[in-house]
Amino acid sequence: MVIVTGAAKGIGAVTAEAFGREGARIAALDIDGPGVEAVAAGLAARGLDALGLKTDATSAAAVGAAVDAVLVRWGRVDVLVNNAGGFAVMRAFEDTSEAEWEAILRSNLTSAFLVTKAVLPVMKRQRAGRIVNLASVVARGGAVRVPAHYAAAKAGVVALTRMLALEVAEAGITVNAVAPGTTATDRVLAARTPDETARVAAAIPLGRLGQPAEIAEAILFLASEAASFVTGAVLDVNGGQEMA
Repeated sequence: MVIVTGAAKGIGAVTAEAFGREGARIAALDIDGPGVEAVAAGLAARGLDALGLKTDATSAAAVGAAVDAVLVRWGRVDVLVNNAGGFAVMRAFEDTSEAEWEAILRSNLTSAFLVTKAVLPVMKRQRAGRIVNLASVVARGGAVRVPAHYAAAKAGVVALTRMLALEVAEAGITVNAVAPGTTATDRVLAARTPDETARVAAAIPLGRLGQPAEIAEAILFLASEAASFVTGAVLDVNGGQEMA
Protein backbone atom coordinates (compact mmCIF):
# COMPACT_ATOMS: atom_id res chain seq x y z
CA MET A 1 0.00 0.00 0.00
CA VAL A 2 1.51 3.32 -1.13
CA ILE A 3 0.80 6.90 -0.06
CA VAL A 4 1.92 9.63 -2.48
CA THR A 5 1.61 13.28 -1.44
CA GLY A 6 1.40 16.10 -3.97
CA ALA A 7 -0.20 13.55 -6.29
CA ALA A 8 -2.63 15.70 -8.28
CA LYS A 9 -0.15 16.53 -11.05
CA GLY A 10 3.48 16.47 -12.13
CA ILE A 11 5.92 14.03 -10.56
CA GLY A 12 3.39 12.98 -7.90
CA ALA A 13 0.69 11.99 -10.38
CA VAL A 14 3.16 10.14 -12.59
CA THR A 15 4.57 8.36 -9.53
CA ALA A 16 1.10 7.20 -8.52
CA GLU A 17 0.63 5.88 -12.06
CA ALA A 18 3.96 4.07 -11.89
CA PHE A 19 3.06 2.31 -8.64
CA GLY A 20 -0.32 1.47 -10.16
CA ARG A 21 1.43 -0.17 -13.09
CA GLU A 22 3.13 -2.44 -10.56
CA GLY A 23 -0.22 -3.35 -9.04
CA ALA A 24 0.06 -1.34 -5.83
CA ARG A 25 -2.86 -0.03 -3.82
CA ILE A 26 -2.54 3.74 -3.83
CA ALA A 27 -3.68 6.66 -1.71
CA ALA A 28 -3.12 9.88 -3.65
CA LEU A 29 -3.03 12.97 -1.41
CA ASP A 30 -3.06 16.61 -2.50
CA ILE A 31 -4.55 19.95 -1.47
CA ASP A 32 -6.07 19.99 -4.98
CA GLY A 33 -9.09 17.81 -4.27
CA PRO A 34 -10.54 17.54 -7.79
CA GLY A 35 -7.08 16.91 -9.23
CA VAL A 36 -6.24 14.08 -6.87
CA GLU A 37 -9.71 12.55 -7.24
CA ALA A 38 -9.17 12.51 -11.00
CA VAL A 39 -5.85 10.70 -10.56
CA ALA A 40 -7.48 8.10 -8.31
CA ALA A 41 -10.40 7.71 -10.72
CA GLY A 42 -8.00 7.10 -13.57
CA LEU A 43 -6.28 4.37 -11.58
CA ALA A 44 -9.60 2.82 -10.55
CA ALA A 45 -10.72 2.77 -14.18
CA ARG A 46 -7.81 0.42 -14.82
CA GLY A 47 -9.03 -1.92 -12.09
CA LEU A 48 -6.62 -0.64 -9.44
CA ASP A 49 -7.46 -0.08 -5.78
CA ALA A 50 -6.98 3.68 -5.36
CA LEU A 51 -8.18 6.47 -3.12
CA GLY A 52 -7.93 10.22 -3.73
CA LEU A 53 -7.88 12.35 -0.58
CA LYS A 54 -7.94 16.14 -0.49
CA THR A 55 -5.23 16.79 2.10
CA ASP A 56 -3.26 19.84 3.20
CA ALA A 57 0.09 18.21 3.95
CA THR A 58 1.10 21.20 6.07
CA SER A 59 -1.75 20.55 8.54
CA ALA A 60 -1.24 17.89 11.19
CA ALA A 61 -5.00 17.48 11.59
CA ALA A 62 -5.58 17.03 7.85
CA VAL A 63 -2.70 14.58 7.55
CA GLY A 64 -3.95 12.59 10.53
CA ALA A 65 -7.42 12.33 9.00
CA ALA A 66 -5.97 11.15 5.68
CA VAL A 67 -3.80 8.48 7.30
CA ASP A 68 -6.79 7.32 9.36
CA ALA A 69 -8.80 6.95 6.14
CA VAL A 70 -5.99 4.89 4.62
CA LEU A 71 -5.86 2.61 7.65
CA VAL A 72 -9.64 2.13 7.65
CA ARG A 73 -9.45 1.03 4.02
CA TRP A 74 -6.23 -0.99 3.96
CA GLY A 75 -4.94 -1.37 7.51
CA ARG A 76 -1.30 -0.74 6.62
CA VAL A 77 1.18 1.56 4.88
CA ASP A 78 4.10 -0.02 3.06
CA VAL A 79 5.49 2.97 1.15
CA LEU A 80 5.32 6.72 1.74
CA VAL A 81 6.41 9.12 -1.00
CA ASN A 82 6.77 12.67 0.35
CA ASN A 83 6.42 14.62 -2.87
CA ALA A 84 4.36 17.66 -1.80
CA GLY A 85 6.05 21.02 -2.27
CA GLY A 86 7.59 23.12 -5.00
CA PHE A 87 7.55 26.86 -5.63
CA ALA A 88 5.50 29.02 -7.96
CA VAL A 89 7.46 32.25 -8.51
CA MET A 90 11.11 33.09 -9.07
CA ARG A 91 11.96 35.76 -6.51
CA ALA A 92 15.14 37.43 -5.26
CA PHE A 93 16.07 36.79 -1.64
CA GLU A 94 15.63 40.43 -0.63
CA ASP A 95 12.14 40.48 -2.14
CA THR A 96 11.02 37.42 -0.20
CA SER A 97 8.59 38.11 2.62
CA GLU A 98 8.72 36.28 5.93
CA ALA A 99 5.29 34.82 5.15
CA GLU A 100 6.49 33.40 1.83
CA TRP A 101 9.61 32.00 3.48
CA GLU A 102 7.50 30.20 6.07
CA ALA A 103 5.02 28.94 3.47
CA ILE A 104 7.71 27.40 1.26
CA LEU A 105 9.44 25.71 4.19
CA ARG A 106 6.10 24.34 5.37
CA SER A 107 5.08 23.00 1.97
CA ASN A 108 8.44 21.39 1.16
CA LEU A 109 9.92 20.38 4.53
CA THR A 110 7.30 20.53 7.28
CA SER A 111 4.93 18.51 5.10
CA ALA A 112 7.45 15.65 4.99
CA PHE A 113 7.80 15.85 8.78
CA LEU A 114 4.06 15.76 9.39
CA VAL A 115 3.16 12.94 7.01
CA THR A 116 6.13 10.83 8.08
CA LYS A 117 5.29 11.35 11.75
CA ALA A 118 1.74 10.14 11.10
CA VAL A 119 2.87 7.06 9.19
CA LEU A 120 5.86 5.94 11.28
CA PRO A 121 3.87 4.23 14.08
CA VAL A 122 2.15 2.08 11.45
CA MET A 123 5.43 1.09 9.81
CA LYS A 124 7.01 0.36 13.20
CA ARG A 125 4.16 -1.99 14.08
CA GLN A 126 4.68 -3.73 10.74
CA ARG A 127 8.47 -3.83 11.31
CA ALA A 128 8.79 -2.75 7.68
CA GLY A 129 8.37 0.27 5.46
CA ARG A 130 9.86 2.43 2.75
CA ILE A 131 9.96 6.23 2.90
CA VAL A 132 11.09 8.17 -0.17
CA ASN A 133 11.45 11.95 0.08
CA LEU A 134 11.67 14.33 -2.86
CA ALA A 135 14.73 16.55 -2.53
CA SER A 136 16.24 18.51 -5.43
CA VAL A 137 19.43 19.08 -7.36
CA VAL A 138 19.59 22.52 -5.69
CA ALA A 139 19.84 20.99 -2.22
CA ARG A 140 23.55 20.33 -2.66
CA GLY A 141 24.76 22.89 -5.19
CA GLY A 142 23.98 25.87 -7.36
CA ALA A 143 23.20 23.90 -10.49
CA VAL A 144 20.34 26.21 -11.45
CA ARG A 145 18.90 29.38 -10.01
CA VAL A 146 15.85 28.90 -7.79
CA PRO A 147 14.50 30.95 -4.88
CA ALA A 148 16.65 30.62 -1.78
CA HIS A 149 13.80 29.44 0.41
CA TYR A 150 13.15 26.47 -1.89
CA ALA A 151 16.81 25.46 -1.93
CA ALA A 152 16.98 25.76 1.87
CA ALA A 153 13.87 23.61 2.29
CA LYS A 154 15.20 20.90 -0.02
CA ALA A 155 18.56 20.89 1.79
CA GLY A 156 16.53 20.28 4.92
CA VAL A 157 14.84 17.32 3.22
CA VAL A 158 18.26 15.78 2.58
CA ALA A 159 19.32 16.20 6.22
CA LEU A 160 15.97 14.89 7.46
CA THR A 161 16.32 11.83 5.23
CA ARG A 162 19.72 10.90 6.62
CA MET A 163 18.95 11.48 10.30
CA LEU A 164 15.62 9.65 10.13
CA ALA A 165 17.25 6.74 8.31
CA LEU A 166 19.60 6.30 11.26
CA GLU A 167 16.76 6.54 13.75
CA VAL A 168 14.36 4.01 12.25
CA ALA A 169 16.70 1.46 10.68
CA GLU A 170 16.32 -0.95 13.60
CA ALA A 171 12.57 -1.00 12.94
CA GLY A 172 13.14 -2.34 9.43
CA ILE A 173 12.27 0.98 7.76
CA THR A 174 14.40 2.53 5.03
CA VAL A 175 14.44 6.27 4.33
CA ASN A 176 15.90 7.63 1.11
CA ALA A 177 15.57 10.65 -1.14
CA VAL A 178 15.45 11.30 -4.85
CA ALA A 179 17.04 14.57 -5.96
CA PRO A 180 15.64 15.49 -9.38
CA GLY A 181 17.30 17.93 -11.68
CA THR A 182 15.18 20.44 -13.55
CA THR A 183 12.16 18.43 -14.66
CA ALA A 184 9.60 19.33 -17.31
CA THR A 185 6.51 19.62 -15.13
CA ASP A 186 3.85 22.24 -15.76
CA ARG A 187 4.92 24.10 -12.61
CA VAL A 188 8.59 24.22 -13.58
CA LEU A 189 7.83 25.31 -17.13
CA ALA A 190 5.50 28.06 -15.88
CA ALA A 191 8.14 29.47 -13.52
CA ARG A 192 10.49 30.52 -16.37
CA THR A 193 10.16 31.95 -19.86
CA PRO A 194 10.72 29.52 -22.75
CA ASP A 195 14.11 31.13 -23.41
CA GLU A 196 15.14 30.71 -19.77
CA THR A 197 14.04 27.08 -19.84
CA ALA A 198 16.02 26.49 -23.04
CA ARG A 199 19.14 27.93 -21.41
CA VAL A 200 18.69 25.66 -18.38
CA ALA A 201 18.30 22.64 -20.66
CA ALA A 202 21.38 23.56 -22.69
CA ALA A 203 23.48 23.71 -19.53
CA ILE A 204 22.59 20.12 -18.56
CA PRO A 205 25.21 17.65 -19.86
CA LEU A 206 22.53 15.40 -21.37
CA GLY A 207 21.12 18.48 -23.13
CA ARG A 208 17.51 18.34 -21.95
CA LEU A 209 15.21 18.59 -18.95
CA GLY A 210 14.23 15.48 -17.08
CA GLN A 211 10.82 13.89 -17.53
CA PRO A 212 8.49 13.13 -14.60
CA ALA A 213 8.46 9.44 -15.54
CA GLU A 214 12.24 9.28 -15.09
CA ILE A 215 11.92 10.60 -11.55
CA ALA A 216 9.08 8.18 -10.83
CA GLU A 217 11.23 5.22 -11.87
CA ALA A 218 13.91 6.22 -9.34
CA ILE A 219 11.27 6.48 -6.62
CA LEU A 220 9.94 3.08 -7.60
CA PHE A 221 13.42 1.57 -7.28
CA LEU A 222 13.97 2.95 -3.77
CA ALA A 223 10.59 1.54 -2.72
CA SER A 224 11.35 -1.89 -4.15
CA GLU A 225 12.97 -5.02 -2.74
CA ALA A 226 15.91 -4.33 -5.04
CA ALA A 227 16.77 -1.42 -2.70
CA SER A 228 16.33 -3.36 0.55
CA PHE A 229 19.91 -2.54 1.68
CA VAL A 230 19.75 1.13 0.66
CA THR A 231 18.96 3.70 3.35
CA GLY A 232 20.03 7.26 4.06
CA ALA A 233 20.89 7.68 0.38
CA VAL A 234 20.17 10.55 -2.01
CA LEU A 235 19.70 9.31 -5.57
CA ASP A 236 20.58 12.03 -8.09
CA VAL A 237 18.43 11.99 -11.24
CA ASN A 238 19.60 15.12 -13.00
CA GLY A 239 21.24 14.40 -16.35
CA GLY A 240 24.62 15.43 -14.93
CA GLN A 241 23.34 18.86 -13.84
CA GLU A 242 25.07 18.46 -10.47
CA MET A 243 27.63 15.80 -9.57
CA ALA A 244 28.26 15.39 -5.85
